[in-house]
Amino acid sequence: MGIFKDLILKKMLKNQLKGMPEDQQNKIIQAVEKNPKLFEDIAHEVEEKVKAGKDQQSATIEVMMSHKKELQDLMK
Repeated sequence: MGIFKDLILKKMLKNQLKGMPEDQQNKIIQAVEKNPKLFEDIAHEVEEKVKAGKDQQSATIEVMMSHKKELQDLMK
């Protein structure tokens, strides 16, 4: 990723993770930086489920659970 794109991504993530302890925020940001494609895929899958009629929270939980192993590996 380019430096500008990295800065924008970090700023957006920090904004979305407001209220979460900074160490946890940093872990999530590092995970996204390690595998941005995974998070793009997750976002796309959630969007598809929402379009199919699921509410945002249920869709997100379902998709995150389906990627649980990958997410756990990134968070180590």
